[in-house]
Amino acid sequence: MNTRSRTFSFATAVIVCLPQLLIAADPKSAASKPETRPDADFYLQGEYATDFSADPGRSSSIGVQVIALGDGKFEAVEYEGGLPGNGWNRASPRKYAGETTSAGRAELAGDGRRLVVRSARAQIVDDSGKEIARLRKCLRVSPTMGARPPAGANVLFCGRDAREFVTGTVTLDHFLVAGVDTKEKYGDVTMHLEFRTPYMPAARGQARGNSGVYIQGRYEVQILDSFGLSGADNECGGLYKQRAPLLNMCLPPLTWQTYDIEFTAPKFAADGKKSANARITVRHNGVAVHDDVEITAKTGGGAAEAPEARPLKLQDHGNPVHFRNVWIVEGKVDRRIDDACNVCR
Repeated sequence: MNTRSRTFSFATAVIVCLPQLLIAADPKSAASKPETRPDADFYLQGEYATDFSADPGRSSSIGVQVIALGDGKFEAVEYEGGLPGNGWNRASPRKYAGETTSAGRAELAGDGRRLVVRSARAQIVDDSGKEIARLRKCLRVSPTMGARPPAGANVLFCGRDAREFVTGTVTLDHFLVAGVDTKEKYGDVTMHLEFRTPYMPAARGQARGNSGVYIQGRYEVQILDSFGLSGADNECGGLYKQRAPLLNMCLPPLTWQTYDIEFTAPKFAADGKKSANARITVRHNGVAVHDDVEITAKTGGGAAEAPEARPLKLQDHGNPVHFRNVWIVEGKVDRRIDDACNVCR
């Protein structure tokens, strides 16, 4: 195993994995099951950011996440300062609930305010109807989206085939379906992958876009459609049932997202006893949600801890979660990553 530290820039790295990155993420072709296909609610859900504030005393922005719950029902979360990873000041968010109207918009109420959502715009008003703020819809993109593998990386999936896995399925859109194990076994690694959760508005909790990255088949970084939730240890970005992410950086379903992971395997003494815990850094959409933290034990369903390296698993949990641009490097890689999700566009 080569554990030398490697340094590279995302902008200048060797191009290895281009074809599948050029494929548009068309929501209409994103899922084959009827319950995961976009509906009218899909085009109202998403992220919105301040375009105008009617409050002269307001110096900060507002970010809003609108979550589709099925059958025209919605919840929304308002963040003071901006969206998570783009200015939110960590003050307690304001929550809204409501539904669509015959006019095709969603109207939600919460704490003396109303939120009116159209396909590309939103408006916050008080109970008297006075406008507080106007917002526009945002499409945020991770700063590491499309990251190219450095020399010496093992490109696990590039949109062509699943030959690096024991078994695997590739969609007609050239994406990898969850439920694969690598042929190779790994110890200390740096890895990049891009994933997309399905649109399942009627589902709740762990039934909503569930998968996971099982490093060594032992330690799980959770994948879940937890867009708009608080960010628990069993939600997206969590070290499953061990540690919640520092920030919930989950983007809306059917949006491509990134994980950039640095993992150091646990150490074992000659007698086989563990002498040092595994350590991990996880960047979710460019933001460090775990920064060189200990993993104290294996994930419940994972393989037993041991000195031996094991394969990487992308978990199948019964939901159509897809992957692209998956690569892995043995050892550490010095990388320059902006600690923010790209601003709205």
